[in-house]
Parts: sequence; C-alpha cells; structure tokens
Amino acid sequence: MTVTVSATLAVNEALNEKRRQGVRVLPLGFGEAGLPVHPVMRDHLSAGNGANAYGPVAGSVALREAAAGYWNRRGLDTDPDLVIAGPGSKPLLYSLLLEIGGDTAIAAPSWVSYAAQSRLVGQSPIMVPTATGQGGVPQPDLLHAAVTDAREQGRTVNAVVVTLPDNPTGTVADVETVRRLADVARELDLIIISDEIYRDLVHLDSDGDDRAVVRSPAEFAPERTVISTGLSKNLALGGWRIGVLRLPDSEIGHRLRGGLLGVASEIWSSPAAPVQQAASHAFAEPTELVDHIDRSRRLHGIVARAVTDVFVASGANVAAPSAAFYLYPDFEPVREHLRALHGVRTGPELTGLLLERYGMGVLPAVEFGESPHTLRMRVATSLLYGDSEERRYAALSAHDPLALPWIRAHLDRLTEVLGGLLDKGPAHAATVVPVRREVARSVS
Repeated sequence: MTVTVSATLAVNEALNEKRRQGVRVLPLGFGEAGLPVHPVMRDHLSAGNGANAYGPVAGSVALREAAAGYWNRRGLDTDPDLVIAGPGSKPLLYSLLLEIGGDTAIAAPSWVSYAAQSRLVGQSPIMVPTATGQGGVPQPDLLHAAVTDAREQGRTVNAVVVTLPDNPTGTVADVETVRRLADVARELDLIIISDEIYRDLVHLDSDGDDRAVVRSPAEFAPERTVISTGLSKNLALGGWRIGVLRLPDSEIGHRLRGGLLGVASEIWSSPAAPVQQAASHAFAEPTELVDHIDRSRRLHGIVARAVTDVFVASGANVAAPSAAFYLYPDFEPVREHLRALHGVRTGPELTGLLLERYGMGVLPAVEFGESPHTLRMRVATSLLYGDSEERRYAALSAHDPLALPWIRAHLDRLTEVLGGLLDKGPAHAATVVPVRREVARSVS
C-alpha cells in the first residue's frame, strides 16, 4: 500500500515553506505542545548520558515502577510488570494493533494515526461517529451496531480505540458515555485501547478547578482495557520519544504482554536509556513538575477559549474545549455563504483556501475519519505561545497571556482572516514580509 506523510506533519512542512517565502502564517495545524522543557528534566536527561546499554525490552525497572505509581495515584492499581515502555506512543500503538489482530473500531473524528496505522497492519478500520461534546469515544449504540454488522459480514473485529481527553475536539467524554462504551466492549468481547496522553491537560476554570473529569474505561472494564500515555503533551517532550502502556491484569493483558515484547524486541529493542531515566523522574510527579503542568493547562485553556470565541463570532459552531490544545469548529452554518463567495464545497477546499490565500494552517475533518463534504477542521492552538523559549516561559507565567503582544497578534490575525474569508471586513490576503525576522518578532 502507498503510505503518505501524516497530515499533521505535512501541514507543518507547508507552513515552514510559506515562512521561507516570507508569508505571515497562522500555525494552527500541528499538535505540538509548544512549551519549553522544564530545567529539572534537562538535568535528569544530562545525568543519564552515560547510560548506553540496551536495557530490558519492556523498559527499565525504575521507569515501569514510576509509571505504575502514576496510575496508582489515579485510582488504577498497576503492576509494574504489566507496564511496557517504548520510543513514543506511535510505535506502541502500532505494535498493539499488530498483536491484537483483526479489525479495529475507531472514533470519527479521531487522531489521524489510528486509522492510518490500522491500515498499515492490514486492517480495515471501522469508523464510528462520536456525539457532540463526547469526542474520542464512539457512540456506544452505534459501536454495537457497526461491530455486529461487520461480524455478520464475516469480518473479525477485536478492538476499539478511544481517546480521553480527545484530539481533535479538545472535549472529554462524560462518565456515562465511557461506562456504556465499557459495557458494549464487554458484551462484544472487544479490547479497549484507551489513549490518555492528554489526561493531565484538563483546563482550569476561573476558580482553579478542573473543567472536566477524566474517567478511564479501565475503571469499568479493567480486564480488557489497555491504557497508553507519555510525556509529549503534558511536559512538551515530543522530541524525546517516550511512551508507556498499562496492560490489564487479566488473561488478555498477560497474553498481550508476551506478544508485545516479541514485537518490541525486533523493532526498537528498548527505549533510549537516558530518556528512560528522565522519564522515571517525571512519572514520579515531583512538585515542581506538577506545578509546571498546572501552569501549562491554565495557558492551554485560556488560549483555546479565546480562539474558540473568534471562530464562534465568525459564525462557526464549536463544542467548547475543556482539555488539551485543540478545538474543532464547524462551518456548516455558513456553507452556502462560503460556496457563493469562494466556490467552497468540501472541507479540503476550505482548509486549502485558508492555507494558500491567508497562510493559515489547519486540518480538514476528512483527515480525522469524517466525510470530505464536512466543513469541520482541527485547530491546534499551542504554537501561538511564541517562537522562543523566553516567550514561551513568559506565556506560562503571564497573569493574562492574551495581553502578550505576540499572542494578541495571532488572535488579531485570526479575526482578520475569518473576517476576510466570510467577507465581514477587508479581505486580508497572506502578507509577504521582506525581512523574515520581523515576521518572527511580530507574530510568533
């Protein structure tokens, strides 16, 4: 089969090319956390630079014990022997799909790699719609019907993937939806793969309380739920490539462990030892890192809500995000207006227009498993915080990050772009700036 570059990476490259051309861009396509590395993590990575042995395939004892403690503190008793570490969540997910076999049910919309990896291992993913505000979890009744229908056609369906909190919508499914999902999975004998990499990034309200509560399917179907997480989102360590799986303490979990270790031994052998040492410290959740994450989720929430307000003011429908750094606006209410003004009929046409005419990078809903006809798009807000460590630290510590000139410039530009798109003001085309350092200083 032909494998194309991940849509999130492709849009990032497209924006980089526009920067090289001197175009003023709005970087809303790439799901990177956009924050600096905490100094304590740098210190621990440096301290481990002499660790050059391969180490255990499942990961070091220290890392697996620290990850087990992380889940224990969240009410999920975890045996360190049922934790497997890998070089990021993607290879762990791929190995898991390979080991489980059969086809997999996946939420629509959902992160681009779920369906892509499912196809890579020879599966035919079953896309099941989510309900508004319940992103990441397929509607349980529709899941039951879709899996039953597929099996009646002779297909083998062994798993369902959920995301809590969700990428691309930034929403968190409520406890009843998760409970019903678990019930359907047990009835249909499905393994639940629960991607909880955004669990620590629930937004804070004005009183400092969580805007949503994350309930894992492992609470309701512990014998069949595999949890995936890592440090790329809560601590912005995407480039360090470290992830962990929590397997259930059941026949399913023990069977999967043996197969996963076999796959891992032939693909990556073991995660990078210095990164494992630093990750062990992170999963122990020392106070300074918990405080750092609290500041980051406050920032994510403030900026995501501000961006949401701009889209709502333009006429789009948006389910209010409550976690991570995404939102998922829907331009269906202005479909006819967009068709009359620009001839836009599909999501890719709309996002292509935003990129080429306005330098705005977002991803169409088709990349997340929805119809090309849909006018929804994934907007990632975390690259608005600044293009330097100094600015990103300033954003983390600011009482009002929206008042920072570089963040305000992005919000103003977004207002201009959507106004021009919908003919609510001057049609501000993508600006070509002759001195590129001025672009970085004014809008990044």
